[in-house]
Amino acid sequence: MEDCLFCKIIKGDIPCDKVYEDDKVLSFKDINPEAPVHVLTVPKKHISSTNDLKAEDEELVGYIYTVMVKIAKQLGISEKGYRIISNCGEDGGQTVSHIHFHLLGGKKLD
Repeated sequence: MEDCLFCKIIKGDIPCDKVYEDDKVLSFKDINPEAPVHVLTVPKKHISSTNDLKAEDEELVGYIYTVMVKIAKQLGISEKGYRIISNCGEDGGQTVSHIHFHLLGGKKLD
């Protein structure tokens, strides 16, 4: 997707504060953090939203969660707890049409 913000970040056209990267996903710090730790994890495969997930994406979504657990441990928030959020659609708060997961922690979340 040529105009997708996250695809541009994945390609390196737009810089990010990278936390983790491998051949399947990229994780980076959110530019407008809502908690002391706010990391976005995006698959390198473009999937517009949760509504567009297919059976073939099940392994990828599970993999994303295991990566986020590693990141939570790496950033020291796994012991006290954290939140993982994925917004879907306009009413759900999704602002970029590329599935992504927010990892929030580092404070007591309301």
